[in-house]
Amino acid sequence: MPHAPEESIPLAKVFVVGIGNALEFYDFLTYSYFAIQIGHSFFPAAQTAHGLLFSLATFGAGFLTRPLGAIVIGRIGDRAGRKPAMVLSFGLMGLGITGLALTPSFATIGIAAPILLLVFRLLQGFALGGQVGPSTAYLIEAAPPQRRGLYVAVQYMTQDLAVVAAGVVGYVLSNRLSAPALDLWGWRLAFLIGAAVVPFGVYLRGTLPETLTDRDRDAIEHEPRRLSTRLIGLALVLLMATTIGGYGLSYMTTFAQDSLRLAAGVAFGATIMNGLGNLIGDLMSGLCSDRFGRKPVMLVSITLLILLVLPGYLAMTHVPGALTLYLVTSVLCILQQVFGNAALVTIAESLPTAVRATALATLYAIATTVFGGTTQLVIKLLTEGTGSALAPAWYMTGALAMGAVAVILIRETAPNPADSPRTSHRR
Repeated sequence: MPHAPEESIPLAKVFVVGIGNALEFYDFLTYSYFAIQIGHSFFPAAQTAHGLLFSLATFGAGFLTRPLGAIVIGRIGDRAGRKPAMVLSFGLMGLGITGLALTPSFATIGIAAPILLLVFRLLQGFALGGQVGPSTAYLIEAAPPQRRGLYVAVQYMTQDLAVVAAGVVGYVLSNRLSAPALDLWGWRLAFLIGAAVVPFGVYLRGTLPETLTDRDRDAIEHEPRRLSTRLIGLALVLLMATTIGGYGLSYMTTFAQDSLRLAAGVAFGATIMNGLGNLIGDLMSGLCSDRFGRKPVMLVSITLLILLVLPGYLAMTHVPGALTLYLVTSVLCILQQVFGNAALVTIAESLPTAVRATALATLYAIATTVFGGTTQLVIKLLTEGTGSALAPAWYMTGALAMGAVAVILIRETAPNPADSPRTSHRR
């Protein structure tokens, strides 16, 4: 078993974790951005609104297997090592995305098409459920104590690079292809672009040094493995708020087409702004939470989010257009990521090393299954049920208000600035 280096792993090397993470999230989130086109391909007999509902429901089904993937792959990460768990989750994601892209349409194979679509979404959910825990644990353990926030920001930064990539691909395809071509094969091409880089990602992850060594396993044999009910509850509420906020904002592409009646090309521009705003927020969160602490950063960002979400949606519905859409999307996404990144670091630092990968993956999977997997479907149902385009704003505001309470109650986990930078980085 290889040993991790005595010193922390350089940030440039840690970005290899993020590259694999970016590819996984590109594949997973591309489904969301092409939900309308996928609905046309696999549920063509329904009206457009209902076809979109079926497509979003299938997207949500991918979250059902996240807890199982979190437990299975997370335990591999805590026992065999972080690296093999990350390689396994990435390979399974590649299998799922390739199968989804190559599944024939309903018009070609009938009911087997949506069934296969569901199977591959479940496989993707299983893989992604086991991705977050081991990779975040790796980043925490690879970082110097005073730079954990920045290192874990890599987790979100690379996800958001994937958002930008998905947005650029969608924007180009939607502007260069006709609507029938986009429905027929354009969305498949977007998935295959992600699948093409799977071998590259598997290779890169295989080159990483392991952070969970034999010496670490001996040291954590006597570490507590039970988590307090209070910590579990606060972590779930924080993850609920970040998940609903994040997936609510990733719905912006569909919201722009379905509620604001904007062209697909304009809508995919919002995806690009989503990714760019998230990237800025990630970097700000990592740097600021390392300098000022996790709680102050979370409190400021979530308070601003609560105050700005509803006015932002009011602006988009009263002055629909590219400028308003892009401005609101970018501002809200910056604040969302400042909050979400600091929250993830807080939770990861609160968990004992012995169960960090499994516990974090499981908590994350539960939150995203219950809330993330249903967010876009709930938003669509609330919009139809109330007839109000402001439904997404009210839903996100309620979740963020609950998250703010959890921020106040959870303890600060940032290391004391007086701590030596050479202090052991495993907590």
